[in-house]
Amino acid sequence: MAYFDPAEGWSREEIEQAQVARLRTTIAQAGKAPLYRKQFDELGITPDSIQSVDDVRKLPVTTKDDLRAQYPDKMNTVPRKDIVRMHASSGTTGSPTVIHYTQSDLDNWSDLVARCLHMVGVRPEHVFQNMTGYGLFTGGLGLHYGAERLGCLTMPSGPGNTKRQFKLMKDFNTYAAHIIPSYALYIGAALRDMGMSPDDLPLGIVITGAEPHTEEARQRIEELLGAKAYNSYGLSEMNGPGVAFECTEQYGMHIWEDAFLPEIVDPATLEPVADGEVGELIMTTLCRTGMPIIRYRTRDLTRFITEECPCGRLHRRIDRILGRADDMLIIKGVNIYPMQIERVLMEFNEVGENYVIELERENFIDQLRVKVEIKDEHFVEDMRVLQGLQRKIASRLCSEILITPRVEIVQHNSLPKSDGKAQRVVDKRE
Repeated sequence: MAYFDPAEGWSREEIEQAQVARLRTTIAQAGKAPLYRKQFDELGITPDSIQSVDDVRKLPVTTKDDLRAQYPDKMNTVPRKDIVRMHASSGTTGSPTVIHYTQSDLDNWSDLVARCLHMVGVRPEHVFQNMTGYGLFTGGLGLHYGAERLGCLTMPSGPGNTKRQFKLMKDFNTYAAHIIPSYALYIGAALRDMGMSPDDLPLGIVITGAEPHTEEARQRIEELLGAKAYNSYGLSEMNGPGVAFECTEQYGMHIWEDAFLPEIVDPATLEPVADGEVGELIMTTLCRTGMPIIRYRTRDLTRFITEECPCGRLHRRIDRILGRADDMLIIKGVNIYPMQIERVLMEFNEVGENYVIELERENFIDQLRVKVEIKDEHFVEDMRVLQGLQRKIASRLCSEILITPRVEIVQHNSLPKSDGKAQRVVDKRE
């Protein structure tokens, strides 16, 4: 098997030995930040406190609020002159979380992303079209530098302007593209609406990320675009893209454990869950010098896939993200994740690529409304047909989420769209 980096082929023993050594180095470096220095002193933590991978649980967790409290640069562990870039979250509520990078941090990040792309078949001779946002968002530059590191001709086309995206694909023979799932579904539908077929595009590989999405959504993306779609996982606090990636088996994402130490815990107790059980993903950086982060609570819900991957890599896999611990909806006493609703909707061939979940309150009781676009060929004038479809969707949703939502079917292209992350849940209860 051709590896981009020899670390891809490490044994479990080699991975864990590297994790212990790098965690000790990370503790020494992180202790230069005031927050960690205070916490380590209170807990008596030194690099020698780490004798095995399990000793990571001796360390304190870090939350998004912790990072916000240290805004803008109190988490840095090197002089300002050694920081060459920063990225930040959107900061829609209060101060954003800001991540600072040294040049070596950026080099390591690019290597990890190049490793991911190489794993799914992207090669230097391929053209890579990056159809996602740039700026403070990590997804754009993260994939861009990774593709360049691999040696690809890399086009920073950004999101939107779908007709131009198709023209660039055709003119430059784009083989691999990075697209967020909701936009991938949108351009796939646009391709169909323009009377074109997937055979009209040279695409062979699509990288999706930034939004949790279901296996059903992935299958629809592959059908619409005529390309293999590979799921990826990243978050700005851990660099951005390149944290975990599917291999060609398309079952679970390998976390690069030579660069990150993952845990999956009960969100309420922070105790480890049994392998294979769903919990909150906690991550520790192992190779970052400018701003190492210890046991970061991602709030993302997933599980470790326990069986070995047929691809031969022994870096553990996580399942696709179910949702966020703080994204769970509680309606009429029932816990519901938006991904459950998407999974059902994508099972219906009549359903288009866009939907919105609305939360409403009537007479002090919370209600769930699902607005879903229907493909033009199925949006007929016979109301009996539409009402029948409406009832089928509502019944199937009830079987999945245990309450009956109000289903509203609407015409294709009638719901709001965004070039960035799709807003799937709208809370109208206030």
